[in-house]
Amino acid sequence: MTDVLFLAWRYLTYHRVKTCILIAAIALIAYLPVGLNVLVGQSADQLTARASDTPLLVGARSSPLELVLSSLYFDADTPELTTYAQAERIAATGLATPIPLYVRFRARNHPIVGTTLEYFEFRGLRFGSGRAMAVLGESVVGAEAAKRLGVGPGDSIVSSPETVFDLAGVYPLKMTVAGVLERSFTPDDQAIFVDLKTAWVVQGLVHGHQDLADPDAASAVLDRDENRITANASLVQFTEITEQTVDSFHFHGDRADYPISAVIAVPHDQKSGVLLMGRYEGDGDPARIVRPRTVIDELLGTVFTVQGFVVAALGLVALATLATAALVFLLSLRLRRREIDTIVKIGGSRTSVGALFASETVAVLLLGGIVAVALTVLTSLFGADAIRTFLLG
Repeated sequence: MTDVLFLAWRYLTYHRVKTCILIAAIALIAYLPVGLNVLVGQSADQLTARASDTPLLVGARSSPLELVLSSLYFDADTPELTTYAQAERIAATGLATPIPLYVRFRARNHPIVGTTLEYFEFRGLRFGSGRAMAVLGESVVGAEAAKRLGVGPGDSIVSSPETVFDLAGVYPLKMTVAGVLERSFTPDDQAIFVDLKTAWVVQGLVHGHQDLADPDAASAVLDRDENRITANASLVQFTEITEQTVDSFHFHGDRADYPISAVIAVPHDQKSGVLLMGRYEGDGDPARIVRPRTVIDELLGTVFTVQGFVVAALGLVALATLATAALVFLLSLRLRRREIDTIVKIGGSRTSVGALFASETVAVLLLGGIVAVALTVLTSLFGADAIRTFLLG
């Protein structure tokens, strides 16, 4: 039997290219369904973990999925906007703590998240250096964003315009970095956090300009009377908030009407959450309330359905691959006819010949299985990091 195994091994090593191709084919058809299940499972765990940590989400009556993806992962088109009045409405009920979010603008592909200081406590985020934003124009940067942008406390970040040609005259805002967060391995690592007012400054809703009563601003005055000063188009709007200019920034209109993308509602207890959801049951309500975990579960249900079709397709491919491998072995037998005759002539039995070919087949299948197991182990160990890099990269 040892001689048979030796001959089988020598044959496989001599025809190493054909052997490697067969091993790779067997490994892939065994690994792909299992590896796909591992990756999908790890992706589902990462998605549901953040959704489970977010009890309720309030936003406009647009797509719930778009609302959740934008508010939790900062990785979707801006949903239909609601107003800051929704945060005030939740606070007035006394049933939950509102954490408003305004996720619309970006700075070099990193999302700018307008929110309040309660967000850091809610997500359990810690500061690696610096502090939280305290005044208008300050920002807090996630660990990965700080690394990619090469910034730290005391540096500056400039917001990116939404369009190349901003006809509304809203200029990019230069924001001071007040602090950098520790790595949390969540979408927060990629984000740039600012106060809601600063996000509204980026949009141009809160702005500052020259003091028209100052003699240096005389060139910007179009008309002046006892009660009013009218500025012309040369009036300078600040694109950087400094100690000298911060007092000139002001609101126009009611703050309750200012836009936000969503409100995270953190109920005080389970009963409060149920009561709060009942406040949004009316069909005429302009806002909706959703449980992010429910929305993500529906998304994953669709993903798992698609996964079933993919696995079925992979099964068909596996059958075709196995049939091809069998054909290769059968053709190999015909090509090796002279070799078989020689073995028989020197005293080898038909049983030995059969054992020789069986050994070659089992060796290929065994090596392919070992490679598949190794790939599966690597996927289970590093798949989560790869998914995190892909999602957050």
